[in-house]
Amino acid sequence: MSEEAAVKSKRNILGGLTEYKPFMYLLTARIVSRFGDSIDSIAYSWMVYMLTGSKLMMGSLFALNYVPSILFSFFSGALVDRWPKRRVILITTLSRGLLVVLTAILYASSLLRPWHLYVLTFLISTLECFTSPAEIALVPQLLPKDKLMSGNSISTSVSKIAELAGLAVAGGIIAFAGISGAILIDGLTFFIAALIIALIRNTSELPGAKAPERTTLGQEIKNGLKYIFADKLILTIVLIAAYVNFCLSAYNVLNPAYVDEILKSGPSGLSLLGITLMCGMVISGLWLGKKGAAFKKSRLILAGYLLLGASYALLCLPPYISIYPLYSAALFTFGMGIAVPLCSTPATTYFMETVPKEMLGRVGAIYSMICTCAIPLGSLLAGAAGEWMRIHLLYLSFGVLLIVPTFLMLKHRSFMQL
Repeated sequence: MSEEAAVKSKRNILGGLTEYKPFMYLLTARIVSRFGDSIDSIAYSWMVYMLTGSKLMMGSLFALNYVPSILFSFFSGALVDRWPKRRVILITTLSRGLLVVLTAILYASSLLRPWHLYVLTFLISTLECFTSPAEIALVPQLLPKDKLMSGNSISTSVSKIAELAGLAVAGGIIAFAGISGAILIDGLTFFIAALIIALIRNTSELPGAKAPERTTLGQEIKNGLKYIFADKLILTIVLIAAYVNFCLSAYNVLNPAYVDEILKSGPSGLSLLGITLMCGMVISGLWLGKKGAAFKKSRLILAGYLLLGASYALLCLPPYISIYPLYSAALFTFGMGIAVPLCSTPATTYFMETVPKEMLGRVGAIYSMICTCAIPLGSLLAGAAGEWMRIHLLYLSFGVLLIVPTFLMLKHRSFMQL
């Protein structure tokens, strides 16, 4: 292949995004941090399971992960709209790295206690309350409107490829360096990501750029709330997303126990399910990047909800399959992976296209807060229910419930025109 053909092929795969270097820096930083996070997801969840052995505590820890979003999103979003987005992401990324490294040191020293997990989880999640709206607000400043669907889709895909790579090596890293070593690697990836983010230069945030007119913090929060509740379509999408998050809490909380008790596997089994989930997300994200614009956003979202619910419910079958139940479970998690970008990417793109850029931080934070409000409740419910109900039957119940919004949205005219 000639050099010119190679460049053309690269542009085709990335949808011409390589022309926007600041966005590519942000994308690269995401890849690095997602690689570390995927290693940490196996090491951390297994560490909690081994340290506590309590499904209820696993559920409460997972629920706590979303409490800061509910408590602080009103303020974090408004503050992010006031501050340089790149600087917010840089500072919070470095801070999260320090906290993850501290977790690894405490565990390696046998000093880690359950209450440490609650404190560290709360602090890391609080920092994420600033990182997420800052990234949502920064992307439309780095890409033109007609590249947002492609940018969001490609970002999802390459991030998941990085997570796949992390999941693929997670078992080996844990075997070689232990759980603390794997968590330490995740902490170091935050520092590398911060260095890459420091390379981003965005004209709207350079010294001398005209600052937008400011009102009081309370007024800005009020304006954000007024905007999101005035747009009935956005509000509907957010409420459905909250419902989906509630239903998925059982999977997120109980998967280590599902792998151990139902599938009779260990960290390698947990890693395999993570890999198949990510593979589905990568394939779906790449397809959306190339073909998604040809379809109505509403059709993509509904297809995603239907596939997500069906695949989730089918996770009840592996216990009744005597031959290789882990592999049948992996097939169903692959289907869940296909569904996730179909649900989320079109909705996120519509959000970025319609919300004024000067309000993206606060509106994005409120969007996130409403979406995550149901997660603590779902997590606590899943943890408690997991103590007396078979996990695969719990998956079946929530999977069936996930399909319900598909039929409700078919009757929503403004949504179907999206």
